[in-house]
Amino acid sequence: MTLIDEPTTVPVGGPALPQVRRVVTELPGPRSAEILARKADAVSAGVSHTIPVAAVAAGGGVVVDADSNSLIDLGSGIAVTSVGNSHPKVAAAVAAQAAQFTHTCFMISPYESYIEVAEALNRLTPGDFAKKSALFNSGAEAVENAIKIARKHTGRQAVVALDHGYHGRTNLTMALTAKSMPYKSGFGPFAPEVYRVPGSYPLRDGLTGSEAAARAITLIEKQVGADNLAAIIIEPIQGEGGFIVPADGFLNDVVDWCRANGVVFIADEVQTGFARTGRMFASEIFGIEPDLITTAKGIAAGLPLAGVTGRAEIMDAAHAGGLGGTYGGNPIACAAAIAAIDAFENEGLVQRATEIGSILLGRLAVMQASDPRIGDVRGHGAMIAAEFVDPATGAPDAALTAKVAKAAIAEGVIVLTCGTFGNVIRFLPPLSIGDDLLNEGLDVVAAALAAA
Repeated sequence: MTLIDEPTTVPVGGPALPQVRRVVTELPGPRSAEILARKADAVSAGVSHTIPVAAVAAGGGVVVDADSNSLIDLGSGIAVTSVGNSHPKVAAAVAAQAAQFTHTCFMISPYESYIEVAEALNRLTPGDFAKKSALFNSGAEAVENAIKIARKHTGRQAVVALDHGYHGRTNLTMALTAKSMPYKSGFGPFAPEVYRVPGSYPLRDGLTGSEAAARAITLIEKQVGADNLAAIIIEPIQGEGGFIVPADGFLNDVVDWCRANGVVFIADEVQTGFARTGRMFASEIFGIEPDLITTAKGIAAGLPLAGVTGRAEIMDAAHAGGLGGTYGGNPIACAAAIAAIDAFENEGLVQRATEIGSILLGRLAVMQASDPRIGDVRGHGAMIAAEFVDPATGAPDAALTAKVAKAAIAEGVIVLTCGTFGNVIRFLPPLSIGDDLLNEGLDVVAAALAAA
């Protein structure tokens, strides 16, 4: 157990919680253990959890549990609380909207906040062309609706996704998602007319971006046929698949091929969007302008909201009543999104993501230089990963990854694993975290690796 009481750098936004790592019990502590026992009795076993604590407060760069342990947060609820948990502007906006009205259903009685979020998405997403948006509840819903829109626009049915891609847990998005366990195994049959091709994975394929694109395009042309293809959906930086950054030119060549063949290019920016990568959207890093972009996670600072934004002529392809949902664009979630977007634009959070990325990349590069078990360090902004391998063969080392993550968590640092092979630790700190706390978290990860 570790006890640390010295405060660290004051974060941007969030409640006034001491910004310290403080572990006063083994995890879980007695109160968290009691709550987790109730979870086991009341909640489906299919809903698992990573960190053995029951959270009671969070803000800045920490999560506090029911036993007064204060954990450094390097996960942001999987890239959701980018502006910081309970950001004051978000909390105030949510409270004000809840006092005004909680629901009318936008499809019944529209309200201005939905429109304001759509206007912001149209303005912020890449592409100097007329855009429109539609709002939903989750990233998976956004992806499903983007596919619906693309199919309606093109009159075609086939959809292509990439190896290592992750797009959700609903039936269609499970078909799009590459990894079987735990996301797909036993849940089929899945939606038809979904095809998978290899993307660009520089550590493992040794191809240039153009070579990887040519490989993918050849398979699409031979096995699907451009005339049958409605859309290609790609995460600009793959998330659950391992924070895989494609080689330069890969996305550009795929987009060019889509344009030449009337195929809708969908960028799934659910995890990469809203300042996470040091740009407002990761597509900007690669100089691409997607036809459609899906967003969720960071959009509303923890409230359930998602969007599909894209070329107006594509977004208008659906007939009246063809898009929507009872809760899509809920007014409380929209109020949160408006406040969060204000924070992204006016509190220097895009630049803050770049600063966090510099610290993460610098520290991890030093670790990699002295430890060949770190096969790769990659990412942009506050979306960085370390891939662990067998030094002799380069094979993925999931056991080491799990051991390091478990040890870091036990010492009060929340880290998440990912990757098709389960051998990647991903770093997704809230942009409100202070440098001191971030570096302390990395110290703990380094010590866990050294002891593994």
